[in-house]
Amino acid sequence: MLFDRPLQMSRLLLTAIGTRLYTYYGDRVPRQGSVLVVSNHRSFLDAPLLMTALNRPIRFACHHYMGQVPVMREVVTQLGGCFPLESAEHRQQSFFRQATELLKTQQVVGLFPEGTPPMIHSPARYEVGEFHRGFAHLALKAPVSDLAILPVAIAAQSETTNSAVPLRLLSFFDPSEPLFDQEGWHPMVMYQHVNLLIGRPLWISPTQREKYQGKHAKAMVRDLSDRCHGEINALLQQGCYS
Repeated sequence: MLFDRPLQMSRLLLTAIGTRLYTYYGDRVPRQGSVLVVSNHRSFLDAPLLMTALNRPIRFACHHYMGQVPVMREVVTQLGGCFPLESAEHRQQSFFRQATELLKTQQVVGLFPEGTPPMIHSPARYEVGEFHRGFAHLALKAPVSDLAILPVAIAAQSETTNSAVPLRLLSFFDPSEPLFDQEGWHPMVMYQHVNLLIGRPLWISPTQREKYQGKHAKAMVRDLSDRCHGEINALLQQGCYS
């Protein structure tokens, strides 16, 4: 089935490059219904790892430039199942529209709330950066029943870092990204041994959606984002030092 192709390709990729993946707390993964997966992010392998560990196809939101580069566009959309974000002026609106439609059909949507910085300035393997809170807004406003947010930590045990492409080349495809407007190369982190630890799912209730308005909305989003960040950070420390 075409729907399963990203999952099949993920397994083949990890096997081909010899990445050893160890999954913990797999019983926490919802086996049906709409799921919003949020995770820390340091490598292009993170999406294939998450799909393989969760054993479900995941539709990842990916950077705008990935939908602009020939060949890469076909790889990430047709084989990887990703949906590239639009340019900066339309990004938020298109993100909510595309992600909501996928969740309404009970698919799994994957997001990396740290955004682009950890891919350019790769942090230490035990660090997780600040979260953008768009995923929390999405979870609380999407008209989807039985929606779960699933926090996941990707904890590398051994890895190598290589140079992929010049950052200035990516700026040609997405001039709105300030991180591309600098000298140097886009790093490519390759995992040899990685632990993937699955957190406790956070189910969004009808009561939460009813309260998501006015002055309560901002506090609810901050709380939900902080809970996911804290869960991922705790799992990351456990996975890196286990």
